[in-house]
Amino acid sequence: MAQLSEIIQWCDTTLKAHEFKDYAPNGLQIEGRHEVKKILCAVTASQSAIEAAISAGADLLLVHHGYFWKGEAYPITGMRGRRIKSLIQNDISLVGYHLPLDSHPTLGNNAAIADILELEKIEALDPTERNPIGNIGYLKNAMTPEAFKAYVSERLGFDALHLPAQKNTIQKVGFCTGGAQDYIAKAAALDCDAYISGEVSERTFYEAEELNVHYYACGHHATERYGVQRLAKAISEQFNIEYSYFELNNPI
Repeated sequence: MAQLSEIIQWCDTTLKAHEFKDYAPNGLQIEGRHEVKKILCAVTASQSAIEAAISAGADLLLVHHGYFWKGEAYPITGMRGRRIKSLIQNDISLVGYHLPLDSHPTLGNNAAIADILELEKIEALDPTERNPIGNIGYLKNAMTPEAFKAYVSERLGFDALHLPAQKNTIQKVGFCTGGAQDYIAKAAALDCDAYISGEVSERTFYEAEELNVHYYACGHHATERYGVQRLAKAISEQFNIEYSYFELNNPI
């Protein structure tokens, strides 16, 4: 058992949450029970994830995509109202970390992608960032674009969409999980052979060709499964409490 306040303080400090300008509040978003015995983590605070937390008897739902995003309407009604009502009625805390959980060098989504793809010599995709959101890594052995598509698809459990460029081999790879397709320009500026993100836009097809960087869309959900699991495990080890992961395989 641990105090909710202690968990939040530890996470905020570990992830350096105060150093990020983000699109939603990081940390505690909805306050539930002050004592935490069990955590359920999920990529997104969907109704299905909330119901899983209720069924599991969790005191805290830890997510990458929480609530109160910039530009959202203020009234707590409709779908969001039902979600928040379910959390409050069951006294479950909602804790979300967005960019800090992308960026963290060991617990983050990008760190996990580097490990899963066995990339080496990890660098910042944008060296000017204090806490880099994206990264660059190198394959041990160069691959053809087609072989790399098969490789990332198998490793990430997602049928990657490949937008081709002119390069015949891939070794230097830029990557940033989620909806960071527009960072392909940063990858091109650093002469990457390929760039990986989660989502893709119509314009990305032309950018891959004209910037000469192979683009691989590997799924927003699929590329961001890992940070919440790593963070939940770290919390579990730090405070000696139970955690589990809820997977709802979103094909996007």
